Amino acid sequence: MTGRIIKGVGGFYYVDVEDAGVFECHAKGLFREQGIKPLVGDKVCIEQVADENDLIGSITEVLPRKNSLIRPEVANADGAMIVFAMRNPDANLRLTDAFIIQMSMQEIPVTLLFNKKDLEDEDGIAAFLDAYENSGAKCLAVSAQDTGDTSMIYDMLPEGVTILAGPSGVGKSTLLNALCPDAEMETGEISRKSRRGKHTTRHSELFKVKGKKDTYIMDTPGFTSFSVPDMDAESLKAFYPEFYPYEGKCKFAACSHTHEPGCAVKDAAAGGSISAVRYGNYCALYEELKNRKRY
Repeated sequence: MTGRIIKGVGGFYYVDVEDAGVFECHAKGLFREQGIKPLVGDKVCIEQVADENDLIGSITEVLPRKNSLIRPEVANADGAMIVFAMRNPDANLRLTDAFIIQMSMQEIPVTLLFNKKDLEDEDGIAAFLDAYENSGAKCLAVSAQDTGDTSMIYDMLPEGVTILAGPSGVGKSTLLNALCPDAEMETGEISRKSRRGKHTTRHSELFKVKGKKDTYIMDTPGFTSFSVPDMDAESLKAFYPEFYPYEGKCKFAACSHTHEPGCAVKDAAAGGSISAVRYGNYCALYEELKNRKRY
């Protein structure tokens, strides 16, 4: 039988087999010998190892992956919805860029959901959307409490696996409950002292979306710190599409777009043609990568 791993806990893998149910499985020892670790999202072959009335099996093969991520740990992602709150907690936009870059490196289409739009005024909402208009991600201002918004998001979900990611406390669990009522996830409260979210998701798990064939949402453990993936600092600008029209127009051919005189990108950011927020994030991430390689 062929199915998809929807959860892995304590050495057990739970495999959803269409029209048969969810099987509790062990992975064969040969995977450890081959250095293969089954991941949530993997399509696998299993064999039943108990009475036909018991949904217990053994994973015999991990089928080829289209992609895999380390954080969140998932395979075969078809899209990512990255959730950030406009307020409570305030959005960490450098973290937003790091998420987008990680997904872009795996060619995973990104939808950026700025949640809690009810806490922001029209000018504030426009500022968030304008900053990411040319980032390569689809950007939406939403409220997880609004049925019209959640219906729109439901309609957007592609077949396959969509990662739902973002820091704690931004409304991921509320959104997941609206899209997959059977998930019944605990919603977190915001710590009054730190203004950061309390973690409510302990492991990565897929939830099947009713009414859509082979469509899952992957809820991931919330976190509030994240770094851009390892790469040469000079490669970072390739992940900022808004820079593309200015490439080749700088005074220096090897311009880093950070400090050099005659930099067309820096001038465009100063003039408002490139988002000052995105440009500031780029410069900060560039320095982070430079210092990381140095030490």
